Amino acid sequence: MATELAHEMSAASDRQRVADLQRSSKMLQNGDVLYTLSVPGIHCGQCVSAIERKLSAVPGITSVRANLSFKRVSATMSGQGNAPEEILKALDTLGYSSQSMDDETTGHVDVEFQTLVRALAVSGFAAANIMLLSVSVWSGAGPATAQIFHFLSALIAIPTVAYAGRPFFKSALTALKHRRMNMDLPISLGIILATAMSLYENFAGGGHAYFDAAVTLIFFLLIGRTLDYMMRSKARDAVERLSRLAAKGGLVVSPDGALDYLPLEHIKPGMTLRVVAGERIPIDGMVIFGNSDVDRSLVTGESEPLRVTPGMSLEAGTMNLTGAVDLRVERDAKDSFLADVLQMMQAAELGRGQYVRLADRMARLYSPMVHLLALATFSGWMIYSGGSWYLSLTNAISVLIITCPCALGLAVPVAHVLAASRLFSMGILMKDGSALERLAEIDAVAFDKTGTLTSSNPRVIYNEIPKGTLSALAKTLASRSVHPASRALFNSLDEAPLNDVNGLREIPGSGVEASYQGKLLRLGRCDWVAEIATEVGNSQGLSFAIEGARLFSVKFNEVLRDGAAQAVENFAKAGIEVEIFSGDNEAAVETVAIAAAIKKYHFALKPGDKVAGVAKFAVDGKKILMVGDGLNDAPALSAAHVSMAPASASDTGRMAADFVFTHENLIAVWQSYAIAKKTEHIVKENFALALLYNAIAVPLAIFGALNPLIAAVAMSSSSIVVVANSMRLKWVRIGGPTVKNSTSAVSTFKVERTA
Repeated sequence: MATELAHEMSAASDRQRVADLQRSSKMLQNGDVLYTLSVPGIHCGQCVSAIERKLSAVPGITSVRANLSFKRVSATMSGQGNAPEEILKALDTLGYSSQSMDDETTGHVDVEFQTLVRALAVSGFAAANIMLLSVSVWSGAGPATAQIFHFLSALIAIPTVAYAGRPFFKSALTALKHRRMNMDLPISLGIILATAMSLYENFAGGGHAYFDAAVTLIFFLLIGRTLDYMMRSKARDAVERLSRLAAKGGLVVSPDGALDYLPLEHIKPGMTLRVVAGERIPIDGMVIFGNSDVDRSLVTGESEPLRVTPGMSLEAGTMNLTGAVDLRVERDAKDSFLADVLQMMQAAELGRGQYVRLADRMARLYSPMVHLLALATFSGWMIYSGGSWYLSLTNAISVLIITCPCALGLAVPVAHVLAASRLFSMGILMKDGSALERLAEIDAVAFDKTGTLTSSNPRVIYNEIPKGTLSALAKTLASRSVHPASRALFNSLDEAPLNDVNGLREIPGSGVEASYQGKLLRLGRCDWVAEIATEVGNSQGLSFAIEGARLFSVKFNEVLRDGAAQAVENFAKAGIEVEIFSGDNEAAVETVAIAAAIKKYHFALKPGDKVAGVAKFAVDGKKILMVGDGLNDAPALSAAHVSMAPASASDTGRMAADFVFTHENLIAVWQSYAIAKKTEHIVKENFALALLYNAIAVPLAIFGALNPLIAAVAMSSSSIVVVANSMRLKWVRIGGPTVKNSTSAVSTFKVERTA
């Protein structure tokens, strides 16, 4: 009966874990499902390698990445034959306990850090007392006195090693239990052997007890691990601060006007939410009632509040300041803007760049190599010393302790996480750690014009569309598009959109079309709209027409984004070629090219033309950064070596880009490149420091020049030096925003046109 009850409870627990995993999953555009779960047991590069190898073998898994800094695992599984419970079973087989993302963030207490601090305090206190007892022995105490002090040291050391060594012993035992090795295995072996040698010498009367060395060894190892943990926590600060902006639920307005508070996961698209002053917007939605001032600095980087009215969209995480508003929910919580930003930040380590692959391979070889090296050292010294097992074992212990892959394992991920944190503080979101490596390699940049080089908020200066039904129809079409010109037209028209328009759809690179009373409507590119019009004028902006009627033009006053000219100038000084890829007409593109001092521009490009332009750079051996915002830019963003989009871009554009900047200033593109170059430099320095450490320290340990205590200090110091070197990314100076640019043409500047 008890056995059956235990089985039922275990099965119920497994079902709950699977349900939690499915709740935190995210459906990707290709139909695959992304699962993310917290795995607190990840603490070294070998943990990452073991998890990734095991999960990659699970049927249906298309990609997997374990995140060392955030202690999370992200696995993408094919939508066909989806079996998420296999992910949990694979982790259980390896001995890694997993928990849902909700459990990680709700009532979270950092147990690992508390354990490390307590162990550090105990080992430090014990090391100080044993050191005091050793002073009399070092000062020439008699054999009887020395023996008593050695016994007292043993009484302090043995429980200290058992308690303070738990972080290493527990990890090593778990690895052995599941028939794998990790970096804590040789460390634990070194600690146990050092303590056992001291006990043997003490009871055998050898007079060479090293309890002070054994306990101090643990003390220094814990100092290194605690500092490493603290520095990793600093790297996670940006994500944790951002996650605290997420609301836990919201007030749902029922059809009869009643208010019910629902948890965030129960709020679905189409529901109506009421957000009062002083609360954060819990989920993406459109304002349908009320007026208020909203702090959107999270999205735009601008501290000035925005006045919102019905018809405007708001993102999760923004702060409602002055009045109550009702929102119609547009997305699930896990697909909200804030969730996307969090996912981008957490992906800082997930890239599979060349440096990450190199560090992974080195860390994977660590355990077998270090055990073989220690065995060879012991055997060599046994032969050289004429059978002195004490000397041979001491040197073997030093080798076990000093050969640590931590510095190599930390070389890339810490730098990437800190770079992501620095970029986030500048309003730039990085979706993939490998994108940093790719961005540092570019030798060309291509900018889209409208909404990218120019402001995402153009003003209508000339509108031929008559007021009344035609304006209402044009506004209806404009409401379907996220193109800056369409949004500007939508905001400039007073008429309300019509509900009896059918087949409303946006065609990338062309515009929006629909049908009204049996006739086709189009709003977009002049040549495309002209296909259904009978009378075509000379349009240089947005065009609108009803099938069989005349074409109407809308012209805009476009200005360069702040920082555009400076970004172009900085790229030119760095020897990086800059071009414009635009679907607009020649006159409009030329004006912007002259104002931004861009020598070469391409106009009247369709989405396929932009992809072909990107491909031409690749054929020429050049690596291009594509910067765009529209639906028509998405194919080129995906095809480029690396890509970037503003937060005002379409959902498709943001999804396709590797970086997203949340403010209006285009200097963010240059800042991203500058941070990427600095990160590349620091990663190379980290590899050099780690390799230099091992090249010097390992031979010294093999030849007996280091004792276990010095080896422990050196091992901890190598990791701290690598992390500290990466921390320089937090203070590196990068050019910031500048004064607003002007669109005034510089007539002496030469440009090269390409249709």
